[in-house]
Amino acid sequence: MSTLSYLAQEAADAKVKGYGAIGYGLAAIGPGIGVGIVVGKAIEGIARQPELQGQIRTTMFLGIAFTEALALIGLVAGFIF
Repeated sequence: MSTLSYLAQEAADAKVKGYGAIGYGLAAIGPGIGVGIVVGKAIEGIARQPELQGQIRTTMFLGIAFTEALALIGLVAGFIF
């Protein structure tokens, strides 16, 4: 009976190992979409008001940094869990 439970545990562990890569792949989709939206809206804002280009660009880079932090958190969470 112990051999059967050992094999079941090994099978469960083998299945869990692949989920980290899938989880990080899913975690990277959100920040990728977020960065695209941030940059697109910044370009629209600069096109509408070119005199505010410096402020819009600074805000865009802050938005990209915060959005990319989510991807890094997803990567770290994959290693932890």
